[in-house]
Order: sequence, then C-alpha cells, then structure tokens
Amino acid sequence: MEKLFKLKENGTSVRTEIVAGITTFMTMAYIIALNPNLLTNWDVGSALWNGVFLATCIASAIAMFAMAFLANKPFCLAPGMGLNSFFAVVVANTVSLTGLSYLESFQAALCIIFIEGIVFIVLSVLNIRDKIVDAIPLGVRMGIAPAIGLMLLNIGVGSNVGVYDDQGNCFYVMRDFFGSLTAGLAHDNMGSAYPQMVLTVITMFVGLFVIVILAHKNVKGSVILGMLAACVIYWAGEAFVLGVNPFASLETASFVPAFGDMASTTLFKLNFAGLAQIGWFTVITLIITFCMIDMFDTIGTVVGTASRAGMLDKDGNVPKMKEVLFSDAVGTTVGSLTGTSTVTTFVESASGVEAGGRTGLTALTCGILFLACVFIAPIAAIIPAAATSSALIYVGILMVSGLKNVHFDNMSEVVPVALMLIAMPISGSIGHAIGLGLISYTVIKVFTGKFKEVSILTYVISLLFLVKFFLVA
Repeated sequence: MEKLFKLKENGTSVRTEIVAGITTFMTMAYIIALNPNLLTNWDVGSALWNGVFLATCIASAIAMFAMAFLANKPFCLAPGMGLNSFFAVVVANTVSLTGLSYLESFQAALCIIFIEGIVFIVLSVLNIRDKIVDAIPLGVRMGIAPAIGLMLLNIGVGSNVGVYDDQGNCFYVMRDFFGSLTAGLAHDNMGSAYPQMVLTVITMFVGLFVIVILAHKNVKGSVILGMLAACVIYWAGEAFVLGVNPFASLETASFVPAFGDMASTTLFKLNFAGLAQIGWFTVITLIITFCMIDMFDTIGTVVGTASRAGMLDKDGNVPKMKEVLFSDAVGTTVGSLTGTSTVTTFVESASGVEAGGRTGLTALTCGILFLACVFIAPIAAIIPAAATSSALIYVGILMVSGLKNVHFDNMSEVVPVALMLIAMPISGSIGHAIGLGLISYTVIKVFTGKFKEVSILTYVISLLFLVKFFLVA
C-alpha cells in the first residue's frame, strides 16, 4: 500500500484512507439507484433499468480505479447529476424527433457520450485539458471551493432531502419546512408527510452536531461516525414513531445481478444509425455542450476540493492534473460502452477529503464499494438521505471558509467569485458558474484597460461560454 499510494509522503494511513473512502461512498451512494431512475423514466425493474443500474456501478468503479492507480488522488467518480438529467431530455427529444423507441433513442444518445469520452481522452493525452485548467485565473480558482461549499449546503438542506405525502407530492426541508412561517403552517401544507419531515430535520441536524463535536475533539472518522449516528436515529424514528420497518425492502430485494438485461439493452449497444437520424448539426452541438459542462464541472470539483485539502502546489495548481482528467475521460468512455451518461468527478468527494483522504486509496475503497453494490445495492439503498445531508452541510461550511483566500480589494477577482457563489447553488452546475466567472473576469479586465493580463486561452474559453449560454443552451 505504501509503495502504491505513498501514504507517509501524503501524511495519511491505510485506516484513514479506508474511512475516507467509505465516507465518500455513503454521501454519493444515492446515485446508484437515482441514476437509472432518471435515465429510464423511473421504470424500476425493467431490463433497461437493470442495465443502467449495473452500468452505473461498473463504470463508476472503473473510473475510480483509474483515479486511484493513475492519479493517486482521493477524488471519486460516478454519472454526474445534471448531466444525466440532460441526457434523459436528449433521449426523450430523440424519441419525438425520429420516431425511434425509447431504448433505440437511449442507445443513440450513448454514442454522443462515447464520442465525448474519446475527445476527452485525446485532449488529456495532448495536455490540452491541463492547459484549460491553467487558463482559469488564480483569483477565480480561489473562489471555486467556497462556491462549491454553498452548492453542498444547498444540496444538503434542499434537493437532497425530499419527503413525499400520500398523494406523491414532494416537500423539501428548506423550502417547505423552514420556508414556512410556523410549524403549524408547515403541518397544514405537508399533511401526512409532516411527521417524516420532522424526523428528517432532527436526523439531519443531530448528525451534523455529532460530526462537529467529534471533529472538535479530533476524533478520527468524525464524518462517517456522525452519518452512522444519523442513520440509527432515522431508522429508530421510522420504527417507533412512524411505524415503518426501515429494513422492509431487504426482505424482498434481489441480490442477483441482472447481467442478462444489461447485455440485451446497454452493453456495447451504441446505435450510430439512430444517431444519424438526429441530424449532424444537432449531434455536434450536443457533443460540445456535454464536453463543456463535464470539463468545467470536473475542473471545478477537483480544484475546489484540492484547495480545501491543501493539495495545491505553490502556483495554485493540482499536481498530476493530467492523470486526474484522463481518469475522468476513461470513466465517461466506459460509461457509454456499459450504458450510462457522462461519468464525472463528484463534488461529494469533498466529504472523503475532509475525513482525511489524501491518496488514491480513498478512491479505490469507494470504487470497490460501488462494484460490491452490483450484489448488495439494496443495503446501500437504505441509507437515509438525511444522514448524507449531515455530511454535505458540514463539508459545505468548511469549504465556504476558503473565502479568506479571496482578495476583496480586487474587483476583477471579487465580482467573478461573487457571481460564482450565487450561480453555483442556484444553477446546480459547477461548469456554468465557472463560465460566468470567467466571462465577468474577462469583461472587467478588458474595460479597465488591463486586457493584456488575460491569456488568449481565457479569451477563447469566455467566448465559448458566451456562445454556449446564448446560442446553444
């Protein structure tokens, strides 16, 4: 392990890395079931759903193994949220435009992801993606981590914790619980969902406070211990307050992987004939869109997380960035061949880094757990969202502290950072927020007479984002 991952050199240990990998896994395990749900219109149990489910586990694991052994970094990967929703929209539009079946359209859309992955492999080998990272001004880079922190906070108290009533209406903690003026009003609005919402809020904050207290006492594994405490509270609340068996799903769950379904629906099922029916201009536009979103999502996540962990060099760069981006490209390519949308570096990696993860052993551990979920997915599925929110909120708060590195007396730095801080949680896209930051940085520099301080590549990237926002979006 020492020879492979250079643990002592990175100031870590096998135990710390494994705990960090488990922590990251617990915060991102939701994607294992959510990704096939989104990509198949919630057709749970269908052959396509089973294929996408297995592809999610396998492609994520392979991407993390690449990250572990090629880059030796603690960043974990899986099909990206936002990108998978966009992919589902592309599939639905393909159905309506071409008359192909959903499965045929799905297989045609996988071709776009495959091309994206190949493009990224080439760009990574040629160091072009590395140069794009360098084109992001240091001041803007310093604002990425705090912006991701706000995004994690937004996920933790917002979209990650939804509660459904008997009619299928979904309510969220910040919008529907804390958004109500009084608890009575919240009760009136949520009806039958209110008791579960109260349990969710209690679980989330007790888990958060356990993490904070343990971290204050320098207890190793404070994040995962807090999440486990939150799990126990939620399960106990379900059993003794809501009268629900939290483990009921395990009684009927199947632990036998449906490899046959995967072979018949998604495995090496690229439908280039169907892709041609979409129209090549549209296809090229989609490829560029996927590439830009994925590239800057990955760059933002890696730079932001590495900044928080003190993993940047003296120039503010991430060592072995080429290998990091190559691992991401491998994940996307493998994902297209097995049957899922773009695989990208997950912002939840920050939870493992905060737990002490500093090497590829963290990514390897998380990858092994994802691969194991081919057989034990029902167990991963019983982790309550409220428990993962505890970790996301805690890590988000820590990452916001990176604002201390921003020079607030420099408007060409402050304005882009401020825009990223608001754009990232609202849009849900790291890439779009960085694009907005780069555009504002470039505009300010040009119109204050400091245009020579902006690199040619920064001008090009800013222009591409303008085209993306106003002509392609």
